Amino acid sequence: MANEVNNRPAAEPTQAEMNELLRIRREKLKELQDAGTDPFQQVRFERTNYTTDIRDKFDEMEGKTVRLAGRMMSKRIMGKASFADLSDRYGRLQLYIKRDALGDEAYKGFKKLDIGDLIGIQGEVFRTQKGEISVAVNELTLLSKNLIPLPEKWHGLKDTDMRYRQRYVDLIINPEVRDVFEKRSAIVREIRRFMDGRGFMEVETPCLNTIPGGAAARPFITHHNALDIDMYMRIATELHLKRLIVGGFEQVYEIGRIFRNEGMDTKHNPEFTTIELYQAYTDYQGMMDITEDMVVHVCQTVLGTTHVTYQGTELDFSKGWKRMTMADAVKEYSGLDFMTMNQEEALAAVKAKGLEVEKNKESWGDLLAQCYDEYVEANLIQPTFITDYPVEVSPLAKRKPSDPRLTERFECFVYGRELCNAFSELNDPIDQRQRFERQVELRNAGDDEASMMDDDFVTALEYGMPPTGGMGMGIDRLVMLLTDSASIRDVLLFPTMKPLD
Repeated sequence: MANEVNNRPAAEPTQAEMNELLRIRREKLKELQDAGTDPFQQVRFERTNYTTDIRDKFDEMEGKTVRLAGRMMSKRIMGKASFADLSDRYGRLQLYIKRDALGDEAYKGFKKLDIGDLIGIQGEVFRTQKGEISVAVNELTLLSKNLIPLPEKWHGLKDTDMRYRQRYVDLIINPEVRDVFEKRSAIVREIRRFMDGRGFMEVETPCLNTIPGGAAARPFITHHNALDIDMYMRIATELHLKRLIVGGFEQVYEIGRIFRNEGMDTKHNPEFTTIELYQAYTDYQGMMDITEDMVVHVCQTVLGTTHVTYQGTELDFSKGWKRMTMADAVKEYSGLDFMTMNQEEALAAVKAKGLEVEKNKESWGDLLAQCYDEYVEANLIQPTFITDYPVEVSPLAKRKPSDPRLTERFECFVYGRELCNAFSELNDPIDQRQRFERQVELRNAGDDEASMMDDDFVTALEYGMPPTGGMGMGIDRLVMLLTDSASIRDVLLFPTMKPLD
């Protein structure tokens, strides 16, 4: 910190040194305020360009007067002339500050500025003798004062936990972090563009519900004082969106926050973002096509390629993703052929593998799903659709006409992780009620992730829902894959953190 004027690396300051730097900066602020130039009273600065405008269009910008605003990230005092780097939303640009051009008093004021101060400048675009694109400053305004020294560029924010807690500092110091969130915004924008282009209508459904439904997950519980009832933060948008299909909106989607009261790790955060989409008169095969087309579109428009390197592994998102049934996948990776076994034979085979079977999870379908989790998921590196899930783990999916033990459901896996979940939606109200009743039994037996009975949704189905395909995708996980981010916290601006106290 002590060397920020000459911009050379320095050791991280001790607490005593930091306290002294804080004191000095507040003294500088008071000096400005006493002189009637309080930087916090600045309300507007009209700028004409961003740093990238000058870099990208230098040939036409050279010699022109521009006005820029941003954060001063370095300062090099060299007597009657100095250099500084200004950082804005799009990048950094060198400033050339000459006493003769700025004036004696203004130049003295510039020399007192600190790294991290927000400034506005006016000047002429030129290239230095060393070839550096720069702006020769003739006006400079302090727009806001930095009172806490930024971390040294060479040391940065070493504490990953602190990077997440103080994302604002992380974004200032690390341009690559800003790039991740620029890409995230572009990914969401392109998803919307793709969906709108396919004729889907974007809608909004409630975050607060009297019944948590649409997924197997533990909800957050809150209390509505006026109604004096407990309510649940939504764990999915599915059931409301399907009500809209019943009402005649034949293609709907929602991009929104989901809340699940569960553990946190590199793939899970208590609140996260999904897209759910539903289309009448199609099925899960149609949803596979839409899913694949959407991801290919996002890759091509945001990244310019469908070949992505994630954590050292090249992923190929180009058209033609692998498709296989859950039973075939289990057979390939475990050797167990569930399609040739009844429940008793499957239970014996699973136990022979040394797997522990949970109480109330001994059905043929539960055993198939358990073996899938144990033997298959981690092997699915390239984009792969796993289809035909057992009915026991798919309470909202339509049964396969050719085998009622299974449902018309798929999940897409990439790098051993679930990316999305989709069904041919169950539209039989009688079957739906029976499946809800089984979920209630599981819930009463202690499974707090099992669904509750949703009588109103069953009523909606009784009015008639057309054959429908639906899909839900974790946008955070897609962003992780497309930005080579190891943790979900790296793609959430403000991830959930345990309080320091």
